Amino acid sequence: MMRSLWAAASGMKGQQTAVDTIANNLANVNTTAYKAQTTQFKTLLYQTMQSTSTNAQGETKPTSAQVGLGTRVASLNSNFTQGPQLASDSNTAMCIIGEGFFAVQDGEETHYTRNGNFTWALDADGNRVLTTSEGYKVLDQQGNPIAIPNTAGTQNFAVNIDDGTISYRNNQGQTVATGQAIALYQFTNKVGLDKIGENLYDVTNASGEPISEWNTNGVIRSQIAQNYLEGSNVNVADEMVNLIISQRAYEMNSKAITTSDTMLEQANNLKR
Repeated sequence: MMRSLWAAASGMKGQQTAVDTIANNLANVNTTAYKAQTTQFKTLLYQTMQSTSTNAQGETKPTSAQVGLGTRVASLNSNFTQGPQLASDSNTAMCIIGEGFFAVQDGEETHYTRNGNFTWALDADGNRVLTTSEGYKVLDQQGNPIAIPNTAGTQNFAVNIDDGTISYRNNQGQTVATGQAIALYQFTNKVGLDKIGENLYDVTNASGEPISEWNTNGVIRSQIAQNYLEGSNVNVADEMVNLIISQRAYEMNSKAITTSDTMLEQANNLKR
C-alpha cells in the first residue's frame, strides 16, 4: 500500500506538469510563431515481487512478477509543424515557409527564432538596422546586421521570397540591391533546441550545429513571405481534450491515494 501511495503521488506530479504545459500552450495561442509542447512520460523503477522460480525444482517462470513504482516526466517536446500564414500591414513582417530559422544577435550571442515580426532601429552610424521587437539585430548570411541607409524609404524595402536578398527603392525611384541576404538555418534535431523565452532558441549538443541553407548541399531551402507572419500552431480543440484527459488522470491518482489511505486505516484497526 505504501508503494501505491508513492506511485499515485508521482502520477499526480506528472499530470500537474502536463496541465502546466497545456496551460502555457493555450496562453500562447496568439503568440507569433509559437510552437506547442507536449509532455512525455516514462515509468520509474520496478520492484521484483517473486523470485525467478516458485517450485521445488527451481524451474524458470515464464513470466515475471514485478510492480512499477510510478511515473515521471521524460521530456517536453516541441511540435515544429508550420503555423498559419497571417497577413500583416508591416513591410518588415516575414514568415518562414519551410524548416528554417532566423539568426538574431544579442550582444556577443547568437539566437535563433521563427518569429519574423521585425522592425527598424537606428545604429550608431545613423543607418536603419532590422531588429526584433526586443532590439536583437537580424543577421545576414555573412553574420552581419541587416541595414539600409537612413535616407532609404522603408516602405519600399523588399525581400526576395526565394533567396532572401534585400533591396530598397531610393528617392529617385530606383531599386537598389544592398548586397545582403537574410540568413536562414536548419537543425538536425529541432526538438533538441533550448528554449530561452521571447520565442528564441539556443543551440545544444542535442540539436546539433546550425546548418546554413544557402550553401549546404541536400538542404531544402525555405522561403520568406514578406507582409506575412507565422501564427501559433496551437490547436485549441486538441489542447482542451488533452486538458480533460490530464485532469481525469490527476483525479484517478488522487483516488488511488484515498483508497490506499483507507486500506492502511483498516489495517491499523485490526488490532483493536
